[in-house]
Amino acid sequence: MAFNFLIVDDSSTARMIIKKIIGISKVGVGGIYEAENGQEGLKILDKEWIDLVFADINMPVMSGHEMIKTMSKHGLLKKMPVVIISSDGSEIMVEEMMAAGVKAYLRKPFTPETIKKILFEILGGSNE
Repeated sequence: MAFNFLIVDDSSTARMIIKKIIGISKVGVGGIYEAENGQEGLKILDKEWIDLVFADINMPVMSGHEMIKTMSKHGLLKKMPVVIISSDGSEIMVEEMMAAGVKAYLRKPFTPETIKKILFEILGGSNE
């Protein structure tokens, strides 16, 4: 089975690293879409079938926090798993995002193993 991913982060380096980890994770990849902010991410979500979203919190134009709020208003969080990857690891932010329905909250810097583990926990399959 091939999965479609959306990576929403204003850092092109972070997007590239996550994209590379997804590619080597042994998860079937259909497509990987990228957005620099939440607003661009929502536009992609309107047009493409996405199986899993990776999103940063602190971004210009529209933050990941605002994107999550918009997604929850439209019921998208019930259908589409979101993983937050952010340098903002405050307990309040983590609790708020988890209460909003995100599946996981990872702090930057992250390890490839952590991303792979999350992929297999959410999408199923074996991490071997």
